[in-house]
Amino acid sequence: MNSPPLSSDHLAMLAQADSPTIANVIELFDVRPRTAGYANATLKAIYPELPPAVGYAVTATFRSAYPPSAQDAYGGMLQLIADAQTISAPRIVVFQDLDEPPTAATYGEVMATTFQAFGFVGLITNGAARDIEQVRALRFPCWASGVIVSHGYNHILAGNMPVNVGGLQVNPGDLLHADANGIVNIPHAIAAGVTELCEPFVRAESIVLDYLRGPNPTLEGYRDAQRRMRDALAELRRRAQVLVGGK
Repeated sequence: MNSPPLSSDHLAMLAQADSPTIANVIELFDVRPRTAGYANATLKAIYPELPPAVGYAVTATFRSAYPPSAQDAYGGMLQLIADAQTISAPRIVVFQDLDEPPTAATYGEVMATTFQAFGFVGLITNGAARDIEQVRALRFPCWASGVIVSHGYNHILAGNMPVNVGGLQVNPGDLLHADANGIVNIPHAIAAGVTELCEPFVRAESIVLDYLRGPNPTLEGYRDAQRRMRDALAELRRRAQVLVGGK
């Protein structure tokens, strides 16, 4: 990672926000295009009822379409978990399934239980899930492209390397926020600033929402609420630019 990990307080604050708010706040900093830094619609929360997961990425590639050969073997789960100790906690494991389309499930009850036992806070894969009800009982957040009944010839190819899941490039140690809406990569350079601006951003949006939920809204009142929200967001953008050293 390029920056020190966030404090436990900052991580807890991020976990209170939803991923669309995180994405909106990142836009205030103008550090990347608005169409970058998040997974596409091929990845879905398997358990959308669970709260957001926030953690640093532990990455690996995976295949299940054919039996592993000697050169494929990375050492499996034991090696991956051992290597994960170089990544700051909390950790989210991210598997890129290299089979296109996925042939079998990337994870099931045993894998989810293993990662949870070693302190991981979630699992993301562009591959498939299985053991849906058993993992639901663990309350272990997972994201996948679908569900497949078999594990096939599942094997881990390599770990601690850049991967791509759902169009999102993920490097080891990247800070991820994931919930029912999707998965967002939070740039380390602005992570603390994003944390600080989430609650003010929600308050700014509430100017319009509270007005519309009140009695007898009018176009004139709606226009005024929009103006006040835009002013509040403009002030947040100024604060964001100061945080990144802009003008």
